[in-house]
Amino acid sequence: MNTKRILFTGGGTAGHVIVNLALIPEFQKEGWEVDYIGSHEGIERQLIESLGGVTYYPISTGKLRRYFSKENFKDPFKVLKGTGQAYSIMRKRKPQVIFSKGGFVSVPVLLAARMAGVPSVIHESDYTPGLANKLAMPFAKKVLATFPETMNHISDKKAEWVGAVVREELFEGDAARGRALCDFTRNKPVLLVMGGSMGSKKINDAIRDNLDELLKEFQVVHLCGKGNQDDSIHRPGYVQFEYVNKELNDLFAMTDFVVSRAGSNAIFEFLALKKPMLLIPLSRHASRGDQILNAESFQKQGYARSVEEEELDEKRFLEEVRQLSKEKEKMLEAMSQYQSRRAKEQVIDIIKSHAKSK
Repeated sequence: MNTKRILFTGGGTAGHVIVNLALIPEFQKEGWEVDYIGSHEGIERQLIESLGGVTYYPISTGKLRRYFSKENFKDPFKVLKGTGQAYSIMRKRKPQVIFSKGGFVSVPVLLAARMAGVPSVIHESDYTPGLANKLAMPFAKKVLATFPETMNHISDKKAEWVGAVVREELFEGDAARGRALCDFTRNKPVLLVMGGSMGSKKINDAIRDNLDELLKEFQVVHLCGKGNQDDSIHRPGYVQFEYVNKELNDLFAMTDFVVSRAGSNAIFEFLALKKPMLLIPLSRHASRGDQILNAESFQKQGYARSVEEEELDEKRFLEEVRQLSKEKEKMLEAMSQYQSRRAKEQVIDIIKSHAKSK
């Protein structure tokens, strides 16, 4: 019996790994051998190596910067080295198909896939394609989009809108366990605050500056990012964590409202879970503006409220949170039309359809 093999890639941020984490178990259930190519130090290594049955291969990779740095002169050589390493891995492992979630590590992998004759499928999460996916798209057989608007930015021959792929375990959280972890009650709604894996000073400050008023109406669980916990604050109904892993689904289950950045994977998970959200996207000064477009799209569809960082002050933040609470039923009605689980099945079928037969 021939062994079916698939190779995943993607990294640099958790957002470039989460979809892979949702798909890998599905292929393992069907008997596929799973390999993963990532960077030596990226978050993808930590996340993937915690899975069972996946062989992780680190390669050399550059960083796709939009600013001047002397490191930019070294990166092409790192990418060439990584391409050679990825090619050697493919020649050895002989995957039938490659699935890429983007990030700078994916560029040498997709280039090597073209050289090795291995078909590849890319998934783009954001409203407009990221730089890494733009560079890798010419080497892919298919490019899948999360936002329907993304279709305007991809070649018609390769593009297909599929929606967001979410992890099945998202739906397995237990609200009672979440409340027990935070020592919360059923008497007040829960506001979950997330500023990304590294946290957001702007969001953290907005929460803490408004804490007295927020606690009159909500219980607040605050995921503030590594090194951003303020141990001087001890208030009933307010709990801080730098980062939560295994218990996150329980926190989601007890949550009524979300304040968050507007990274695509995160906001589509909130949508799948039917959590009304206030989105505070990364500013154009700190990003290419993709989160702003993500947030605008969600607001237009009635899933969220959105406010840009530059407009955010203590008064505006509190107004937005209170308005979010008032619009809860309207948002839930809009969200009820969204079906998340179909997307994962569709992506799996597309990947399989492009796999080489042995």
